Amino acid sequence: MTDGVQELLLSRIRDVPDYPKPGVVFKDITPLLADPKAFTALTDVLAEGCARHGATKVVGLEARGFILGAPVAVRAGLGFIPVRKAGKLPGATLSQAYELEYGSAEIEVHAEDLQTGDRVMVIDDVLATGGTAGAAVELIRRSGAEVAGIAVLMELGFLGGRARLEPALRGAPLESLITI
Repeated sequence: MTDGVQELLLSRIRDVPDYPKPGVVFKDITPLLADPKAFTALTDVLAEGCARHGATKVVGLEARGFILGAPVAVRAGLGFIPVRKAGKLPGATLSQAYELEYGSAEIEVHAEDLQTGDRVMVIDDVLATGGTAGAAVELIRRSGAEVAGIAVLMELGFLGGRARLEPALRGAPLESLITI
């Protein structure tokens, strides 16, 4: 990714102070999504990563990972698989529970969507603590597929998600376009 693309992306991410609670600075990507030049640049960079790592499918994590992952899959000529919160998908699913700071959560994928031999790139907007991404990695492996890598628009480095994810990645790449 060129410095110009990174600057473009950064210029379209808006800081929202004290959201969703006092003391938090929310990184709002809706201005980036509304700008066709920035959204196209982001899609192109993520699609190039899929090709570079030999992905055969793209997983998007609920919910903003859907917004980013679907056009990346189309651009890369790959299938798109949504990973949803538990209870949102009809039919047979595989599920994976994971711990949150205060409690736990669960994600699911349709059981037939990932198969042995698939190489899956996980796409999301933000890597924070790594809980959801780590659960997605385990879910992908349990399906029999391989993890081609994880790609995120932003990594909140101060939250330590990368360090938590590295053992689960087993050498698969983790690429963040912007680190905050």
